Amino acid sequence: MHTAADDLDGPGRPALPARLRAIARHDLPASLVVFLVAVPLSLGIAVASGAPVMAGVIAAAVGGVVAGALGGSVLQVSGPAAGLAVIVADLVARFGWAVTCAITVAAGLLQVLLGLARVARSALAISPVVVHAMLAGIGVTIVLQQVHVLLGGEQQASAFTAVTALPAAVAAADPAAVAVGGLVVALLVLWPRLPARVRLVPAPLAAVLIATVLAAVLALDVRRVALPGDLLDAVAPPVLPTGQWAAVAGGVLTVALAASVASLLAALAIDRTHGGPRTDLDRELVGQGAANMVSGLLGGLPVTGEIARGTANVDAGARTRVSAVLHGVWVLLFAVLLAGSVRQVPLAVLAGLLVVVGVRLVKPAGIRAARCTGETAVYLATVLGVVFVNLLAGVLLGLGLALLLVLRRVVTARIRAEQVGCPDAPRWRVAVVGSLSFLALPALVRALTEVPPGSRVTIDLEVDFLDLAARDALTEWARRHEAAGGTVAVAPSGAAALAAVGSGPPRRVPATPDLVSPPDAGGRGAGDP
Repeated sequence: MHTAADDLDGPGRPALPARLRAIARHDLPASLVVFLVAVPLSLGIAVASGAPVMAGVIAAAVGGVVAGALGGSVLQVSGPAAGLAVIVADLVARFGWAVTCAITVAAGLLQVLLGLARVARSALAISPVVVHAMLAGIGVTIVLQQVHVLLGGEQQASAFTAVTALPAAVAAADPAAVAVGGLVVALLVLWPRLPARVRLVPAPLAAVLIATVLAAVLALDVRRVALPGDLLDAVAPPVLPTGQWAAVAGGVLTVALAASVASLLAALAIDRTHGGPRTDLDRELVGQGAANMVSGLLGGLPVTGEIARGTANVDAGARTRVSAVLHGVWVLLFAVLLAGSVRQVPLAVLAGLLVVVGVRLVKPAGIRAARCTGETAVYLATVLGVVFVNLLAGVLLGLGLALLLVLRRVVTARIRAEQVGCPDAPRWRVAVVGSLSFLALPALVRALTEVPPGSRVTIDLEVDFLDLAARDALTEWARRHEAAGGTVAVAPSGAAALAAVGSGPPRRVPATPDLVSPPDAGGRGAGDP
């Protein structure tokens, strides 16, 4: 068993031979596993993005080498991610591929500046429900677009046209494309149930290889990946835009924020799968930004940290960042030596792979979390915004609704009036829990009107905030109720005191037992019997 002592040569000095043995034993095999996972995914994401196919391979190589070497996460693996495919496809449609590369470079520079400013943790101040919904919206969009390719048609420009054109696409489906694409979907679904020895081969690689070989053996007439030239032909410098500067700036901001949030959340998720060093989030943001700058300059897709590759890296036994860097080297060698084999891959095969990836982005756990926390509206609004408008609009809409929901929960109180005691001597109880402000007055007045005149009432105030409007409403109602023959007792179990309201600006206070009831008109405290 490998121990830390094996890596020492003398007092506290790492031994190079021991380090090389550890790399050969752990990181080298892991890098090969991640490489086999990354190649088919990179090709599929490039196709979904409307970018040159080799742009995905360039991004995978750059993400592995640059982000792997400079990033703050030891075991995260970076490359093109399905989460950005929708954004990139929109940018390519509006500005063209060369300008999109320039946007990627600028987004990377912005990421580097944000990392140097040490604001990485601030980027995590996003509701988890919004993040789940954002990924779900991206997944739905990918499925709607790629199902047309799986049927033998063209990728649609928008989710709306993808939905409206789906009946016609089904009617005109190409049986050969459906067969090879459906085979990929079936293999990806069934692969986890196969014996462990079979599952040593990554499912995406196995599905793409089997379907591609079958299509070649049967000489199926299906559209295949168009790959003009080789890797060097795909390397092209970015082109600066000649106009639409506001839209370009919006694209830069969208790519930078989406890539940053995705990478940081992925890094934190990978941290939970191993016991090694934790991620330096600011350094990770700098590393991701540097990778995006290099990828954009070479004509590659935007780069993010990716959970699937990082998890595969950990599961394969990686110990250091050498695994991610080596994975990038293997991708680069593949692009140089085996790029011609990519021309044999049917587009429907990659579409089937992307359909499964998109479906898996819609996680049932995210839907359950939204339902259990009462944020279903936030989830649905974010998904619909991402699918039918764009990613940034959907996220902003979800964040806005989430903030309104938090505001509503923070500044309002739960108020309930109920009859207690035996029927012969009925008493009433009004329970107020939370923050009692002027925003809660309608609910407070409605509950107080349920109390019959002349009854005995206990008001349970379990509040941490109480403003002047709420205090006046309570004391005025108590005065009128007692004038009509009833009694009012205030049971203070919260932190905000009625008597203290009006002596200064209202504020939220910590829980203490010393609540004071205000004096009523007769000089007697409302809490006195």
